[in-house]
Amino acid sequence: MPFEPYAARTHEKMKEVLMAPDAAGPAVHYHMIRGGSDKRNITIWESGTVGGEYIKTYGHYHVDALDETYWVLAGEGIILQQKLADPKAPDVVEFFKAIPVKAGDSVYMPPNVGHLAVNTGKTWFVTADDSPVEGAGDSASMPMHADYESVKKMRGFAYYVVEKDGKPALVANKLYKEVRTADFGGLSAE
Repeated sequence: MPFEPYAARTHEKMKEVLMAPDAAGPAVHYHMIRGGSDKRNITIWESGTVGGEYIKTYGHYHVDALDETYWVLAGEGIILQQKLADPKAPDVVEFFKAIPVKAGDSVYMPPNVGHLAVNTGKTWFVTADDSPVEGAGDSASMPMHADYESVKKMRGFAYYVVEKDGKPALVANKLYKEVRTADFGGLSAE
């Protein structure tokens, strides 16, 4: 199978990880353009909410010791990071972190730390990253180096980013048994 450099994450696919999977949403939540070894990858998010939850990426964990950096090119958002206490038990989180970002910021994703990004602004949210996506059998949609199943099983990360009184706030995902430590990045959490 040839390398596919473009993919769109549809509303139908995102229902698996939404706080309110039956809520209406845009046909496409975000677009991914993968550059292979010579170019950075670009992701572009729609703005808005689905059932009160801001538009986000699906989220994943890397399946090896791969690290990654995101560079925010436009807009504003929140990067969520979480590390599982045991990769075989996706319902116990060792640490959770919310990182508010804006154009010009960069965020390092350490190895074995799950991550997703959320558009909390009124315009496009655009990032570049250095994740290695390339080669036969790989694709922009579901690259081989990423574990999406743990996120799907838990219907998202330990917290959802929602709009509350016109600004971002965190709401706990009740499927998680425990979050041992958390840094909410200045956001209110319930």
